[in-house]
Amino acid sequence: MANPVLRALRRIAAPVSRTRWFRRVGPRALPVAERLLRRATGGRLVVSGILVPSLVLQTTGARSGQPRSSELMYTPDGRGGAIVAGTSFARAAHPAWTANLAAHPDAEVVVRGRRFRVHAELVRDAEREATWARIERQWPGYRQYERDSGRTVRLFRLTTGAVPSPFDGRLWGRLRG
Repeated sequence: MANPVLRALRRIAAPVSRTRWFRRVGPRALPVAERLLRRATGGRLVVSGILVPSLVLQTTGARSGQPRSSELMYTPDGRGGAIVAGTSFARAAHPAWTANLAAHPDAEVVVRGRRFRVHAELVRDAEREATWARIERQWPGYRQYERDSGRTVRLFRLTTGAVPSPFDGRLWGRLRG
């Protein structure tokens, strides 16, 4: 059962995150705010981490081969891994990090200030409905981004050999619904 305060905050924030205003402002404002807070706290806190489990995904550019970083919400998959969704604020194009993971599935994440190696796998069609259901238990209405984007959002499962898994930490283990 999710923390009641967190559940109430999500009920307020989730509809706001689907507004046209948020979709215009969010892609510009959130990455800047995330980077500032991440630098100020050594990566232990991120803005989105107030409401949902969050990570910094560090990939290799699909075309450039250069390191790239993206702040993302994740959903624990219940098996020690994490699910990340390439919603990109319902934009028509896939976010670059999804092409990076498809080209270079071995990446790194920073979770609560700690760095871990991960391997990414595209979620298969047969698993998409169950995966979206899990994501929407955490963030109601999140799949609306897929519907509004007019594309099939790429869903990735991230796995790590780390024990204990950074994705099923005590904090989010208590708070997630």
